Amino acid sequence: MWWRTIQLQCYFLLVTCLLTGLEAVPIDIDKTKVKDIPNVEGEKIETPDTGLYYDEYLRQVIDVLETDKHFREKLQNADIEEIKSGKLSKELDLVSHHVRTRLDELKRQEVARLRMLIKAKLDSIQDTGIDYQALLKQFEHLNHQNPDKFEPTDLDMLIKAATSDLENYDKTRHEEFKKYEMMKEHERREYLKTLNEEKRHEEESKFEEMKKKHGNHPKVNHPGSKDQLKEVWEETDGLDPSDFDPKTFFKLHDVNSDGFLDEQELEALFTKELEKVYDPKNEEDDMVEMEEERLRMREHVMNEVDINKDRLVTLDEFLKATEKKEFLEPDSWETLDQQQLFTEEELKEFENHIYEQEHKLRQKAEDLQKQKEELQRQHDQLQAQKHEYQQVVQQMEQKKLQQGVPPAGPGGELKFQPPGQQQEEKSEKHSLGSDHLQPLPPQHVSPLQEGAAMAEHVQIHP
Repeated sequence: MWWRTIQLQCYFLLVTCLLTGLEAVPIDIDKTKVKDIPNVEGEKIETPDTGLYYDEYLRQVIDVLETDKHFREKLQNADIEEIKSGKLSKELDLVSHHVRTRLDELKRQEVARLRMLIKAKLDSIQDTGIDYQALLKQFEHLNHQNPDKFEPTDLDMLIKAATSDLENYDKTRHEEFKKYEMMKEHERREYLKTLNEEKRHEEESKFEEMKKKHGNHPKVNHPGSKDQLKEVWEETDGLDPSDFDPKTFFKLHDVNSDGFLDEQELEALFTKELEKVYDPKNEEDDMVEMEEERLRMREHVMNEVDINKDRLVTLDEFLKATEKKEFLEPDSWETLDQQQLFTEEELKEFENHIYEQEHKLRQKAEDLQKQKEELQRQHDQLQAQKHEYQQVVQQMEQKKLQQGVPPAGPGGELKFQPPGQQQEEKSEKHSLGSDHLQPLPPQHVSPLQEGAAMAEHVQIHP
């Protein structure tokens, strides 16, 4: 019963062409001669990164939900349409308190992460009045209005966002590949402009020769056709082509034995065909183009075979596809080198966009340079004023010294006094201290002693 759980994970965590350099999984044993190996109960099947910016959050939510027995049972019995429609999301109200608490914690962490991303993007604006709540609306995989609680709405939004993003992922990859090819051609033409006529002619000849060499490859079988699968059967699986059996072929290449051929397992089937056209050792072969070719092959097979469009091929769907006429008599397959990837108008528009971006960058660099020069000018001006003030202070101090006026300290106190005044004050202080500390010389009567003697005389002689 674990295959339905795996089905959901495969649905969410679909293998995309982000995984480059994928090679076919070697078959070391003949599965036609051994019994099926049952899945180990509770065995966790690792799924590749989806490429979504919320991939980790998606994985964590699925892992937590699978720990709830009730939800896991509902998941096992649910089909793709129930999952996509949001019907399964309503079961969230019945999960255990511990699971809900953990989901709440995951959502708070995700909201905090998104806020940090927003802040990092807006740091240059230096705007302290940022409305994070409004900015969170751009993220459609969670309910931003309640950042502390994971509700059925959150699960429904997560499912729909992942579904939409993954369905558009291939389209985005195609657009990025087209930009990559146009950039290659743009850079080639820009480089030719820097050469003289003789060198330019040599480069053009070399370019045409490499194109011709790349196009000189064996025939590529139509992806998913009998000829293509029989070639894998013979060269990869090491089996007799006369014994080709679609059902056995399916089980051989259902690597994780979950009853489906997912996108990763399908793409592995095209490695032999791609090796006819691309060799990483050859200068004329572009490995980015090879991965685009792999993506096109997988998309074609999915469109032909995947009847319910769940991005997984069942054994029944696979066997039905082998009964079609296209399986036995397919059309020829055109590789990328046989197609026009973009028009001159599209290239011109792309180059204009590049020029506009370059102009903006140059303008920004000039503005930053002007700001730097202005700050340097202000710094030099402040340094000159500081030096001028120091000179004025020194001149004033010298004039005071010449006039016999002691210079003032930071608090207004005198730093020093003229020598004569210092000696007088020192003598006065010494004299006052002596009246109290030193004994009076003989025959000397102080004023106080004299007054006391007179008072005593009056009392004795009234």
